[in-house]
Formats: sequence, structure tokens, C-alpha cells
Amino acid sequence: MTTIDEFRKSSEVEPLVQGRTWEQMPAGSAFRTAKRTVTEADLVQFITWGGFNEPLFYDASHAAAGGYTGRLIPGAMIYCIAEGLILQTNVLNGTGLAFMHMELTVKRPVYVGDTLLAIVTTTDSRASSRPGRGVVTGHVSVRNQRDEEVLVFTPVRLIRGADYEEPTH
Repeated sequence: MTTIDEFRKSSEVEPLVQGRTWEQMPAGSAFRTAKRTVTEADLVQFITWGGFNEPLFYDASHAAAGGYTGRLIPGAMIYCIAEGLILQTNVLNGTGLAFMHMELTVKRPVYVGDTLLAIVTTTDSRASSRPGRGVVTGHVSVRNQRDEEVLVFTPVRLIRGADYEEPTH
């Protein structure tokens, strides 16, 4: 049995969580993230930080005049929340190398108080032109508490392979 002192001396202790390599993300594989409820504080912080000074997001009567029934969340914020939920799964922890491209479609409004989750499905996974790396394309369906799809994006990511070697400089 290894003692605590022996672990403190070891540089060989494995990380608690290691992300998946591109080979571990075959087309058709899928997972669901945890859920997160969007709060008024989240909205105010995001629109202030990002400079989203559009009355649609900070003036409830303006949004209501447009037919909306609550404090509206910007699509960019929905994307950011979903991407955060994905990263919190640790699927890319230590294996993600680059976010290369995406397409994004907003499907329906999201309001303060809605609870979101993301369903991530790999649609393509292939070796890149450089050894030890792969390109993984996904389809992310962001859903609310009623299981309605509110936003979809299709990230293309560069992911380490099982045979990845750190570059030497």
C-alpha cells in the first residue's frame, strides 16, 4: 500500500480526470452534460461584460412588446453556457488542442429561470494531417427543462490522439 508521503514525492501520480483522445470519440458516440439554471445575475453579468447593450436583453417591457414572455437570454450566452457544461464533463481535459470552426443556430428563446443541458454527439472523427492528432466534429443540441431544443452548434475540434507527443522547442 502506498502512503500519502510516497504520493507527495511521486511525479507519476495520474490525473483524476483525463479527457478522451480523438480515437475514443467515434462517430455516433454521445453524452449528456449536467444541467444549469440561468439566473438574472448570470444575464446581467454577461450582457454587461460583453457589451450587449440591446434593450431586448435589459428592458423587460421592450422584450414583451416583441412577444417575449420573460427576461430574454442572448444566443451567445446560451452557447457559452453549453460550452462550459461540455468542458465541465472533462471530456477535453488534457486532450483538446484547438477549437477550429462551428455553425450555430438559435431555435427558440431562452429566459431567466430556464434550465439548460447539452447533448453532444460525434458526427465525424478522423486523423489530422499531423501525427498524434485528430479532427472531431460534433453536433451539440442545447435543451431546456421541457426538453425543447433551443440552440444547436456544430464544433470542429483538434484533439490529441493516443500517440500524441509534446512538441520539443
